[in-house]
Amino acid sequence: MMQFPKIIQGGMGVGVSNWRLANAVSKLGQLGVVSGTALDSLFVRRLADGDPGGNMRRGLDAFPFPEMANRIWEEYYVSGGKAEGKPYPLPPMHQRRDLRKVVELCIVSNFVEVYLARDGQKNAVGINFLEKVQMPHLSSIYGAMLAGVGYVLMGAGIPLHIPGVLDAFAAQQPAEYRLAVIGAAQDADTAMRFDPADYIDGPLPVLDRPRFLAIVSSNTLATTMLRRASGRVDGLVIESPTAGGHNAPPRGKLLLNTAGEPVYGERDQVDIAGLRALGVPFWLAGGYGNAKSVRFALDQGAAGVQVGTAFAFTRESGLRPDLKQTLIAQATTGTGEVFTDPVASPTGFPFKVALLQGSYSDPEVAAARTRVCDIGLLRESYATPEGKIGYRCSAEPVANYVAKGGMVEDTVGRKCLCNALMANIGYQQVRKDGSVEPALVTIGDDLNTVAQFLAPGRTSYSAADVVASLLSLTADAVTDEEPVYATA
Repeated sequence: MMQFPKIIQGGMGVGVSNWRLANAVSKLGQLGVVSGTALDSLFVRRLADGDPGGNMRRGLDAFPFPEMANRIWEEYYVSGGKAEGKPYPLPPMHQRRDLRKVVELCIVSNFVEVYLARDGQKNAVGINFLEKVQMPHLSSIYGAMLAGVGYVLMGAGIPLHIPGVLDAFAAQQPAEYRLAVIGAAQDADTAMRFDPADYIDGPLPVLDRPRFLAIVSSNTLATTMLRRASGRVDGLVIESPTAGGHNAPPRGKLLLNTAGEPVYGERDQVDIAGLRALGVPFWLAGGYGNAKSVRFALDQGAAGVQVGTAFAFTRESGLRPDLKQTLIAQATTGTGEVFTDPVASPTGFPFKVALLQGSYSDPEVAAARTRVCDIGLLRESYATPEGKIGYRCSAEPVANYVAKGGMVEDTVGRKCLCNALMANIGYQQVRKDGSVEPALVTIGDDLNTVAQFLAPGRTSYSAADVVASLLSLTADAVTDEEPVYATA
């Protein structure tokens, strides 16, 4: 593999950027990336479905500590798969001090995903985490490093402490990560701690330190990461507001357009010359999913681009086939619609969704869903009156949230992204009343451009088709002509 890839395949959602997609992209000499979000819950559901194809078992067989792997298998594997209509099992929700079984599940599930992404090909793969999903960080990163992950990418916040965690694990040392706790005293101990020696039998393995790429939205945040991070930052991914998933809020006062979307202005534009002056590799993201934009990024001094939307619809991605087909059909007619929802995410970050009738973006579907929080990755930590740490989610039942000190106005319009993103990839939870969790597809503003990857007469395309198309102009002469970006 080249020193730095020109194409980084985005780490999208829960399980969309799965091991199959990352494996396919890395085989081509670019950087395939698995999503690290909710891998423990996803792993449990794969086992509950009977592990079709035997790939989870293959990953478990490669895990260096068989007793831990077997404990996970024995607890969650269902031979032949669970009965249709029966709910998926729910592992315990994360907390600052996780149960041992929760930590082991995180270690194993992250190992398996990275192992499968690397299996059968020699190039590096990456894993993408969200800064705001803090409680699984330490055990998840350790599991990925056990599998030899080459890059760790993190955004949706300012991940200042992650480089130091990577350094500690590479040095066979324990690591700490300070949990953000609302209302906690300044001197309160909110650190999460992970000592590999507590979980590993025998000598600790020697692990390579993966490269760390911070995903940021501005020159200011890029500079902050390089100056204040707890260890080496190897590169930056600069993500514009047109990218899918969580977007950084606009700088300054929040203004909404007539459709109810956040308005981004000049202060949200990135100064590429300023990025070059920082002296580290950087990749541009958000609206760069075409050959012309790739060439432009390289001509401006970027190491390359990060592309998500184009890869989300490949045959290898984890997105449900029916959702792929519907959205690709819309893209071919130019009728796909994407809405930047300012309130959907419990994180408070704007969240980009495809408008699909019958999905969670449909107001009738959203109104009919009973509020429940049973995965809990987007819960916020807060200090209780007794000085302990509590957990609440603005998408949980309103009365519960308010009883925990939350403000009722913060619950308006919130959606359960944890369950919705599971539904996007075919692991939708079934409720006791027979209802099924709806999907909520997150995708970039350039949704309608994915039709460019379809060969004549075809309704699907592969990761190789995307890579070939994106790199098709990289040998052309330098140009100052700016690309055309997707607009909100």
